[in-house]
Amino acid sequence: MSNIISAAEITNADAIHPGYGFLSENADFSRICEEHKIKFIGASPDMIAKMGDKATAKATMKAAGVPCVPGSDGIIEDFDDCVKVAKETGYPVMLKATAGGGGKGMRAVWSEDKLKAAWDSARQESKAAFGNDDMYMEKLIEEPRHIEIQVVGDSYGKACHLSERDCSVQRRHQKLTEEVPSPFMTKKLRKDMGEAAVRAAEFIAYEGAGTVEFLVDKHRNFYFMEMNTRIQVEHPITEQVIDFDLIREQILVAAGTKISGKNYEPSLHSIECRINAEDPYHDFRPSPGKITTLHAPGGHGVRLDTHVYAGYSIPPNYDSMIAKLITTARTRQEAIDKMKRALDEFVIEGVKTTIPFHRQLMDEPAYVKGEYTTAFMNTFKMKPQED
Repeated sequence: MSNIISAAEITNADAIHPGYGFLSENADFSRICEEHKIKFIGASPDMIAKMGDKATAKATMKAAGVPCVPGSDGIIEDFDDCVKVAKETGYPVMLKATAGGGGKGMRAVWSEDKLKAAWDSARQESKAAFGNDDMYMEKLIEEPRHIEIQVVGDSYGKACHLSERDCSVQRRHQKLTEEVPSPFMTKKLRKDMGEAAVRAAEFIAYEGAGTVEFLVDKHRNFYFMEMNTRIQVEHPITEQVIDFDLIREQILVAAGTKISGKNYEPSLHSIECRINAEDPYHDFRPSPGKITTLHAPGGHGVRLDTHVYAGYSIPPNYDSMIAKLITTARTRQEAIDKMKRALDEFVIEGVKTTIPFHRQLMDEPAYVKGEYTTAFMNTFKMKPQED
């Protein structure tokens, strides 16, 4: 943090955009920027702290009138309290770390005899990952979709939404691919979810780009899950379908510009595949190393966001994502067909990547029909590698 602040002062920068990495949801960094009179292009320290703590965020959303998953009222005090809340909520339940993210500190529990082991392991994992072992509990929503609403708020208390993204294809609570519009979406559901997300943003006077994430059950009931107080990895698909530059909007809002207040709906269909340096044929084993060859796909409706190149060495220390491949077309089927062609063109040698997984996914009948939930990867199996 000190190095970045030093660089900003040396160059007379008046603002810092943190991307979506380590510092984008770091309340301390946002506060340090304030102290040095450098605008943090993101949420305020208090907002990051409030929405970063899952239990506080849930209580805030309840107060805002946003539907929430039944469960504990805030942090669970001890294991006896955990047993009591689980009985009141009704199994199955989900234990979650209040400081959690990326699936860490989360455990699904289907019966009371499994609760103690889940409680101990979730707290241990959360303590190691976040230095905080506080837990809360929610009812486990079965067969859910993970659908998020993109919002933008200005410094005058106004917010708008920019439609949804379906992020249900996940592995270990990490998103693999996203699309907009969601194949599960209806006009009424988009209206209701969009209004709830805007209500949430305006209730907390949210400034900047953020995402209100929901679980949606098979009956299209939706429940607040969390709010990300930063730009999302998958923001490009929103930009593609409504012709809107979210990063530009972040900068304008940070500079004090008022938003239009207009809500947006998708006019096209866009899909993003996260290309990770992992081996999908061996349980997505990490594959750091040197990229020897890279050929990028292109053409109308194909967007590639990446930092890698031939000769680039992928370190083992960080997130394994090395590229985002986005295709956009008039219909979902056209976007899928375009993604198939783009994946076939995409060549990365020297390391293993998830390109073969995404190529098989695009032919998977359940995916093609749009009939998938967050449990999709529990049954998906890679077909044998061709010689």
